[in-house]
Amino acid sequence: MTILDFRDLKLSIWSNHFEVWGWRFRDSYSTDLLTIGIITMIFKLLKNRTPLGWLQLKHDKMRLLTALSGIAFADILIFMQLGFQDALYKSNTQYPRTIKGDIVVVSSQAINFNKLYTFPRRRLYQAMDIPGVKSTEAVYVGSLDWRNPQTREKTSMMVIGFDPDRPVFNLPEVNSQLDKLKIPNTVLFDKASRGEYQEVIAQIEQGKVITTEIDRNTVTIAGLFQVGASVQDDGALITSEQNFLRFFPRKQAGTVSLGVINLKEGYNLENVRSYLNAHLPDDVRAFTYQEYVDWEINYIQTNSAIGFIFGLGTAVGFIVGIVIVYQVLSTDVNDHMAEYATFKAMGYRNFYLLGVVFEEAIILALIGFFPSIAIALGLYRLTAMGTALPLVMPVSRAIAVLILTIIMCTVSGSIATRKLQSADPADIF
Repeated sequence: MTILDFRDLKLSIWSNHFEVWGWRFRDSYSTDLLTIGIITMIFKLLKNRTPLGWLQLKHDKMRLLTALSGIAFADILIFMQLGFQDALYKSNTQYPRTIKGDIVVVSSQAINFNKLYTFPRRRLYQAMDIPGVKSTEAVYVGSLDWRNPQTREKTSMMVIGFDPDRPVFNLPEVNSQLDKLKIPNTVLFDKASRGEYQEVIAQIEQGKVITTEIDRNTVTIAGLFQVGASVQDDGALITSEQNFLRFFPRKQAGTVSLGVINLKEGYNLENVRSYLNAHLPDDVRAFTYQEYVDWEINYIQTNSAIGFIFGLGTAVGFIVGIVIVYQVLSTDVNDHMAEYATFKAMGYRNFYLLGVVFEEAIILALIGFFPSIAIALGLYRLTAMGTALPLVMPVSRAIAVLILTIIMCTVSGSIATRKLQSADPADIF
């Protein structure tokens, strides 16, 4: 999260929402209302005014181009920082979000989905004695190197194993191919994995049999699904628990990575979760589905450098934008000091003159924003293709950066007008 405070204004940017003056906006109808409100306010401010700000800006086209380039650069930097932060949050919680169950059981030592410590499978059998528990499913998770069937290079893949007769993920592509996993040494391959797999994917889609190697095992890719790569692994394979244990001979069937519990109808979710935590040994802990997803996100936000690094990058982009716009507006004020002094001598107040500078700032913010979002969309697409990370542009982020851009230019205008406020026509003439 990035928080910027300017006196009474507080703007907080999160990966999926933002807050202005304590009001929270998401990708919904409220964002449309906010956009309309901002545009309406700007038009009201500019209505019935001689567009001195715009006339001054377009008078020196090279200076205008420099300012717009600086604003676009700052906005692109902010867009990329927020995009990478959100993509890393999503990529590290993709599988937790798709779990098909009411309660998730993990080891007390577990850190996140990529670092799940094992616990005895009998904990799941013990959970069946808890009132309200309908079923428990075991999930095995591990990472290994496999040989890319196209390039023959070794790469890291996450492997997930479970009972094909009892699916644990809300992944329709996977659940429609579970019978294939009952065949020994057979896997489903994530076609959104990072690396060169285009030819292999095309062959699999045509129905051809593709084989490769995992350690000393020859495995068959029986089908495809799509989730995406993570920071730790280039992709994922889904298979049966028997196949998983073949790929990881040192792992035991009696120790599992994660447990998924479904409840009977009519039982309170929170009560059953509390009962599980109270009666199961301390080597495991139970979360509701939403608590588990929040736990994964919270770990990334509080125990990794992701939030700090990209938050700092966002702040740097904001400051760079302020400096660039300040230089442009300050130079413009100095070049037109005689004209401003003439206005003062004619009876115009400082408020009017300040309005001209702020008009320039707002025009720069609006004109500079649109090329930046177009370039950012292209960079998002290019980066997503190269890294297999889920980079997307939600409406909330675009509006948040627009607000940041307006604030950035307004702050620059405020600093640039200090000399203007103290200018005395008598001193100038």
